Amino acid sequence: MHRALSSRWLNTALNLAEHPRRIELPLFLCPSLNPASYHQRLGAAASSSRVRPSRWRVQHRCLHMQADAFPEDSPLPESDSQKGIRVQRLPKQCRGCGALSQTTFPNQPGYYDLSRKAVRNWIRPEVANRSRREDKVYEDALKHFDHEELKKKGVDVEALMLSIVPPEASQRPPPKVPLCDRCHSLLHNHSGESIYHPSIESIRDTILESPYKYNHVYHVLDAADFPMSLLPQLSHLLDTMPLRTKNRRASTGKFYSNQKMELSFVVTRCDLLAPTKVQVDKMFPWLQEVLREALGRTGRNVRLGNLIALSAKRSWWTKELKEDVWKRGGAGWMVGKANVGKSQLFEAIFPKGRMNLTPSRHQITVEMHARAPSKDATSMEKAGTQPELAQEDLAAREIEDMEEEELDEYALLPPAIKETNYPEMPLVSDLPGTTASPIRIPFGNGRGELIDLPGLERTGLEKYVKEEHRLSLVMRSRVTPEQMTLTPSRSLLLGGFIRITPREPAPIMLAYAFTPIEAHVSRTEKAISIQNQRGEVNVENIAVPGTGEKTKLAGSFELKWDITKNRTGPLMRKEAVGLSIDRLPYRVLSTDILIEGVGWVEITAQVRTRDLFRERPVSEVDTPPVEKPEEKRELSALERLEALVDGPKKKAPPPPPVEEQGENAEPNWPIVDVYTPDGKFISSRRPMNGWMLNKPKVTAASRRSRPRRSMKGRKKLEKHRRREREATAAASF
Repeated sequence: MHRALSSRWLNTALNLAEHPRRIELPLFLCPSLNPASYHQRLGAAASSSRVRPSRWRVQHRCLHMQADAFPEDSPLPESDSQKGIRVQRLPKQCRGCGALSQTTFPNQPGYYDLSRKAVRNWIRPEVANRSRREDKVYEDALKHFDHEELKKKGVDVEALMLSIVPPEASQRPPPKVPLCDRCHSLLHNHSGESIYHPSIESIRDTILESPYKYNHVYHVLDAADFPMSLLPQLSHLLDTMPLRTKNRRASTGKFYSNQKMELSFVVTRCDLLAPTKVQVDKMFPWLQEVLREALGRTGRNVRLGNLIALSAKRSWWTKELKEDVWKRGGAGWMVGKANVGKSQLFEAIFPKGRMNLTPSRHQITVEMHARAPSKDATSMEKAGTQPELAQEDLAAREIEDMEEEELDEYALLPPAIKETNYPEMPLVSDLPGTTASPIRIPFGNGRGELIDLPGLERTGLEKYVKEEHRLSLVMRSRVTPEQMTLTPSRSLLLGGFIRITPREPAPIMLAYAFTPIEAHVSRTEKAISIQNQRGEVNVENIAVPGTGEKTKLAGSFELKWDITKNRTGPLMRKEAVGLSIDRLPYRVLSTDILIEGVGWVEITAQVRTRDLFRERPVSEVDTPPVEKPEEKRELSALERLEALVDGPKKKAPPPPPVEEQGENAEPNWPIVDVYTPDGKFISSRRPMNGWMLNKPKVTAASRRSRPRRSMKGRKKLEKHRRREREATAAASF
């Protein structure tokens, strides 16, 4: 480790000496050195360490420091070669995160610890099967003895054979390609560090290097904070990918430089919005309208027929998208921010088991045709037999194919892997930034491939949360919230460090927190002390110490969307009372407060129509600037004459009453203020009415039955009434 660090510092010093004006930036694929030139310069600076160049050449641009698959100071390959043991190299890329393999920098993605059992079994498969070879020797020795004589001597031959050769030994699957140490820790221990996230320019340069004729970009959006994970300028960064407008003559796509590039918006994890697929399908117009508003001015005339809403967890609309991927062919690019579900969607829509189908030559470019089968394989297929190769032969052939292809030093895309029917899928993890490098997996015998790109960086709310609570920020399943009441002078706390406070004078509001973190309602003074991490309180604050000093106003949001029709019930239904909204004396207003990467909070308030459209008093509006009084001056003779001719000035008519103002007046929307660390991570959208879709059902068992009548004093009452009746009867006689 110390030697690797010293070599790294020496490499940096040599770079600064040769290029004094060079500045290294944490871009998507940062510059790296060729191992051959690195060792030559290292030998010139320190002649004591002699390292021969390796056959493995790594890319000049990468997300992490790269090294040879087997360093020279590792005695493992040489000792095995002296013993005559066959050694196979590590895979070019980690199948989980896509990082290029290396054995030098343990803290970087793609690092393989050669002492790990899975890595040792992959590198030296013969050593891993040594026990099997020993059993083979005993098995051959038992074949030379007469089993009947052994049974006469009291030897249980059948039990001995089963102990040597178990029935499942012949059916044992071949060893899997090992994951790198970082992916291994993410998979089994749920611990790891995020990568340096790429920039949108790096993603653009990577997509433009596509060797395919047909390219389709799937912009993945997260339903938990939709549409905060949108990249509004994505279609403008790629000039060859314009969005189709509402014009009926708008073309579906064009070819630029012999390439066609299209775009689709995919909203994942839609099972977080509603419990059933039918309810999510009914929300599709709402998704289109919210996305159109998020696109800004460019979204006004966009058709948005390329919007897809699905759930990979429950397989909603994944089968249809998988067929679209297969029919399109070419390259499918998964683009989006970190932790929006790209890798999970990748596994759900990848067309598996279709390698034997004949590809279409019109779907791919000339350089990416499917490989022609060998003559031996073709002759065996015609004869009706399939070539059966041993595992060692397959591994050897794979190593030869890997060594034949040399890595392009200046390519942004990694090399394509060998196509199989059921390949290993990218690792799915809750850690933002799991994928370190593009992962290319071909399908359909050369028909196309699906490419998982690293996620773009979000604003980073998890940096302000304690490490043990960071996994609680991810919404894994649908939330059924609790209805909370925000009366005046009370606030809503989320996790103890996000505060939502209604602005005075405020009506009574109802809040529904669709978030995985705990929500709590308290007095505003107490909520401020909890958020600022001052005093001893019983409410837990999951933020790291010192976050309270960075608390700022993230924004003031108006409840300006009218949901009276959805909340009124039978009063506005045609089959019931059928009242129009103009006849109601109140309005129900709402908005959704979005928390990036966490969820949303639905806030609703019922306001009188008279109060909503009344004129604001001077204390509630911004105070106008104070004007200096004008100095009185004497009027001239001409001005006095004009005043006599025109007569006294008429006063302006009074404003119409509230009943006559109606909807034309400026509404007095209720306002809520949101306070977060550094004043970030917050946005708003038109309400989804999530409470109406996700509220708990009222069953007969949950309804409270009529309480039993109290029998206290019942006997005394009956005795008193009986005496009154007797007295009345006696008086009548």
